[in-house]
Amino acid sequence: MYAFAAQVRLQLRACTDETKIHAFLERAETGFLGLSNENRPYVVPLNYVWMDGAVYFHGAEAGRKVDDMRQNALACFTVSESYGTITDPVPAHTDTAYMSVMLFGSLAVVEQLDEATAVMQKLLDKYVPGFYRHPLAAQHVDKYRSSLGSRTIVFKLTVDSMTAKENAPKEDRMFRPGQIEGMLSDRH
Repeated sequence: MYAFAAQVRLQLRACTDETKIHAFLERAETGFLGLSNENRPYVVPLNYVWMDGAVYFHGAEAGRKVDDMRQNALACFTVSESYGTITDPVPAHTDTAYMSVMLFGSLAVVEQLDEATAVMQKLLDKYVPGFYRHPLAAQHVDKYRSSLGSRTIVFKLTVDSMTAKENAPKEDRMFRPGQIEGMLSDRH
């Protein structure tokens, strides 16, 4: 479905299982949007949803993110989770259990109210599941303003390529607070 960007340096960590990648992107809570304008990088953490093979998020109609996006719509969106530290009798082999996905593509404002409403509903379903008794009304999305009075809009990152890496937890070797070297299993 997607082109995988240039190979990751350590192929042992590469993940090309799209089912696993999609599940991770649907579940993870925070992503980092990377923008660049006039040789100034800018990265901002965001709540987001992964929907129909694209990243969606919302924000104010005014501000640095929107200004940078208008100058250069190309972006990178990174989602990463750390699952802890993997211990090893050899200090240099101590490692981190994690999954990370980097998505590359172009940003646009979602202009269709029905699409924006579906995205906002999915954001509510993800971050406050079951809290609201009724679906989000389109007129609420259309009229909503930020705390500073600017219109709230929905953005879409259309993905051109991606890279994904993982180092799965090794349960018998995960560091626990208070654990010391002699407590490791001799199975290494």
